[in-house]
Amino acid sequence: MSSLRKWFGISVAVLAVLVAVLLWLTRSRGPAPGSRPPMTPAEQSYLPEIKVTGVKMSEATNYLGATQYYLSGELTNAGSRAVRVLDLQLTFLDPFGNLALRATEEPVSPQTDPLKAGETVSLHFVFDHLPDVWNQGAPVVAASYAHF
Repeated sequence: MSSLRKWFGISVAVLAVLVAVLLWLTRSRGPAPGSRPPMTPAEQSYLPEIKVTGVKMSEATNYLGATQYYLSGELTNAGSRAVRVLDLQLTFLDPFGNLALRATEEPVSPQTDPLKAGETVSLHFVFDHLPDVWNQGAPVVAASYAHF
């Protein structure tokens, strides 16, 4: 019986240490993913310089028989500054022009190369599911966040 208590006590102590280490690691990493500093006035005024053209939707069936939807287009930085982080807001509409889905994609991030001034890159996004009420058309795409 004392052996069982000993192992139980050791297990509780090890678990407490693991929880403490986990809490310390999550607090020392900095801001949580998706939390960003607010845009400066210069960054806000730069959003119209981000152009998205040639947006097309297509679909294909994968090997499991599920439909995947693909968005493709061109992303251009028409301004004079390099953009290091960029969010695009995609607004999918229903047949009546009402909102069916609003999604945010991050084509430029700290894990990618910055979008240089005057540069154009291809966009490719994959969606496993879109709402049944979606009008099957291309979404409205607009820059919603930029950071230099």
